[in-house]
Amino acid sequence: MLLNQESSQLVLIDYQEKLMPAIHQADEVFRNAIILATLAKKMRVPVFGTEHVPEKIGAFVPELAALCKATMRKTHFTACPEGLIDLLSGKSNTGNARSLPKHLQKSVQESERPSIVIAGVEAHVCLLQTALDLLNEEMEVWVVTDACGSRTERNRDAAFDRLAGNGAELVTTEMVIFEWLESAENEHFKFALDLIK
Repeated sequence: MLLNQESSQLVLIDYQEKLMPAIHQADEVFRNAIILATLAKKMRVPVFGTEHVPEKIGAFVPELAALCKATMRKTHFTACPEGLIDLLSGKSNTGNARSLPKHLQKSVQESERPSIVIAGVEAHVCLLQTALDLLNEEMEVWVVTDACGSRTERNRDAAFDRLAGNGAELVTTEMVIFEWLESAENEHFKFALDLIK
């Protein structure tokens, strides 16, 4: 199964100012997140960000925030209980969608964009828990490994093992880019090549 740009949404988890300096290979992780978000915005793939208790670990990094359609604050490690699913299904700011009868609720799985491409920090905490919750909601979850990080390599890699074991697709930034493009004839091909060079 390949990713399709028209059915994708991008979720960026907790790239925050005070947290990023502690992340293993932070420069590469952040660079790949910027590449993904920049191309997503250019190709009209919705981009959403989360920030975990920003008053303690800093705001979402402004360069990424500028590329997001919305950034949501959270206190749970997983973003799902605090509104991520509503954002992804297009129900944000329309009241409590969970209070609707089940037959009137539109899930992300039924939405026009059911493929959730996700990246973030820390891979073994907030990214892992959010991705597992999305999988539990029967969504397609694509974890961009080279745009994810933890303070240690061991924690990051353990998260990837667990995610793969639970049905997430593990991909890289370039895999996402070239699957979204589909062809060298895509109007955004040159733009994407310039981003990754």
